[in-house]
Amino acid sequence: MSKNSEALEELIAIMDRLLGEGGCPWDREQTHESLIRYLIEETYEVIDAINKADMDELATELGDLLLQIVFHAALAERAGHFDFAEVARRVSRKMVDRHPHVFGTMQLNTADDVLEKWEGFKKKEGKKYLLEGIPQGLPALMRAEKMQEKAARVGFDWPDAHGALAKFQEEVEELVRAENQADKFEETGDLLFALVNIARLEGVEPEQALQASNNKFARRFHYIEQKLEDAGIKIDETNLEELDLIWEEAKTKGL
Repeated sequence: MSKNSEALEELIAIMDRLLGEGGCPWDREQTHESLIRYLIEETYEVIDAINKADMDELATELGDLLLQIVFHAALAERAGHFDFAEVARRVSRKMVDRHPHVFGTMQLNTADDVLEKWEGFKKKEGKKYLLEGIPQGLPALMRAEKMQEKAARVGFDWPDAHGALAKFQEEVEELVRAENQADKFEETGDLLFALVNIARLEGVEPEQALQASNNKFARRFHYIEQKLEDAGIKIDETNLEELDLIWEEAKTKGL
């Protein structure tokens, strides 16, 4: 048995012990539904470790994410649905079926060649419609990007970012003209969707770009708070003009 197999067997055995008689009361009360929040949290902690390029933290967070998968498989096994081995077998079969250029005789020499054939592979698995399989629970920016990418693979796309920019400007004007809350809600969504299109066509990952801007805002706002605290001034006792001056100062410092 390889070290990978031994490590996985150990984790599965630990999970069985936790869920068995005399195991952990909290673990024994969990359901697939109650574990959703932890699955999401662990996924984002993996992403955070990747973004920080912290390999030690990444190893830890991948383990936490793997635990969630083992946990769900263990719950399913106890309910008589499937076990971890079935989970692994299914994804292994899927990977072999979707890579005939590796495990078969098909010739696909570039990443673009693979993407062109990918949807055909998935249709053979029973997915009738192009946008099937994109989870509704994805963050909205990521879901919009994935839908646009899939549509683009069959030619439903702007030739370049110029058309998407024109559409974005059109959506801005429609939002400006919106008179009631329902229209503002709809046009705001359309505007964000159009912005994702621009980012995609410019080769920018919108979710990561927005997170980078979030982090930049946090750094600069923290600078404002720290600057005012050092001066003995409460932030709610200042005005926008004063705050904006410190904001510009933060920018000059490269924050």
